[in-house]
Amino acid sequence: MLKEVCVENFTKVQESIAKGAGRIELCDNLSVGGTTVSHGVAEITFNYCQSKNIKVMTMVRPRGGNFIYEEAELEIMKRDIVHFKKIGTDGVVLGCLRKNGWIDEKAMITLLNAAKGLEVTFHMAFDHISPEKQLNAIDWLAEHGVERILTHGGLLDTKIEDNLGRLEKYIEYADDRIIILPGGGITSHNLNLISDALDIKEVHGTKVVD
Repeated sequence: MLKEVCVENFTKVQESIAKGAGRIELCDNLSVGGTTVSHGVAEITFNYCQSKNIKVMTMVRPRGGNFIYEEAELEIMKRDIVHFKKIGTDGVVLGCLRKNGWIDEKAMITLLNAAKGLEVTFHMAFDHISPEKQLNAIDWLAEHGVERILTHGGLLDTKIEDNLGRLEKYIEYADDRIIILPGGGITSHNLNLISDALDIKEVHGTKVVD
């Protein structure tokens, strides 16, 4: 089981790896769901994690709030991706939506082009896609080379234990074309329950290591 630990800044990177994190998701401002970190935080984290042979997935999100971005925000995201690639990230975590509850395809293609050579995770913006469009979204993301989808199986005000049926449906539908990465409310205490129910190989959270 690969445990991806979501870490705010550099504060718990060393501790998380020592406790068994197999991959780091690096972000700032977890109180709003995570935003892009500074250059300094990124560079120090990449260097440290490379020395430990641990991959880093870097959040690219210019602000909290919704996932509908203006042109200037998309340009910021594109430049951040290029910068993080240059200084050593293994991957990026991002997601862009339209007001109609679907993926912003044009924005995503722009960012995916900038991220070529990196792993890409589509983050929990997925849970804000219209439910009737989510399976189609799995198709679109898989077809465009996204490695994984981070999802709670519902909005974050629900318990992940109550979303196992939906998560199982995503995993079955994805059929190994793309990784479904459960997250949000998974801890070291309920990890075995969730992993047994879903037969997953990767898990995400802030508390998935003791």
